[in-house]
Amino acid sequence: MSELAYTPRRSVLYMPSSNARALEKAKTLPVDALILDLEDAVAPADKPAARDAACAAVASGEYGERELTIRVNAIGTQWHDDDMAAVAQAGPAGVVVPKVSSADEVRRLVAALEAAGAPEGTRLWAMVETPTAVLDVREIARASDRLAALVIGSNDLVKELRADHVPGRAPLLTALSWSLLAAREAGVAILDGVYNDVRDAEGFRAECEQGRDLGFDGKTLVHPGQVEVCNEVFAPSAEAVEDAKGVLAAWEDGAGSGVVTYGGKMVEQLHVDVAQRVLATHEVISARG
Repeated sequence: MSELAYTPRRSVLYMPSSNARALEKAKTLPVDALILDLEDAVAPADKPAARDAACAAVASGEYGERELTIRVNAIGTQWHDDDMAAVAQAGPAGVVVPKVSSADEVRRLVAALEAAGAPEGTRLWAMVETPTAVLDVREIARASDRLAALVIGSNDLVKELRADHVPGRAPLLTALSWSLLAAREAGVAILDGVYNDVRDAEGFRAECEQGRDLGFDGKTLVHPGQVEVCNEVFAPSAEAVEDAKGVLAAWEDGAGSGVVTYGGKMVEQLHVDVAQRVLATHEVISARG
């Protein structure tokens, strides 16, 4: 698969679809994408009403440029089939499915969406949150052209590994890196997991910076107060933009010379590719305001 054109997914906020106030507030948040949740954040008795509310939100047209997705309940639960049928008809940008564990499940999910009449623009987002999923993530990422993103479910993954949430996330680094390799090979987006302590601003920023440095496209969030820091960290800095412009200018000035330097460093085609990606990302983000 070829690499997808850049879509801003720096900040991707989970919102409980059973909470009308939360859905209304989401219309005003500077978030790139929303995951309207039917799963963990919704009590069993509230799930049918939450499903209706999420589908109505998608149909409302009131969320501007924010990418709207809906997280359905997991395969095998009593709500999953009804969720998939209703969400397919609503036609969000993405259908987020928890605990996807195999390429075959991806293909079955895509078949279910298509059978229920999902529009072409409705893509699948597969959550990677079990050891089985991590070990099979390369096949999951390549299973269908309708798969647009992998989403790390870090809380479940920590639980399944019998690990701990620690600064630096050493217990998760193998799973994070392996999932990133799979996403980049397949040309799909990949989103980092959530940071649970909404009061720990310093720890949150550090984990955003780690995710950015590893190569994630953005981060899933559990609180609106995390959005602005996430947007800042996952966007090219002013310094990075100016550096990218300098690299491209030096490359153009040195065309045909065989050796080009900028800032005392050698510039090769790979550096040009990186600079072009930085500027393209900056332009898309700037256009969104």
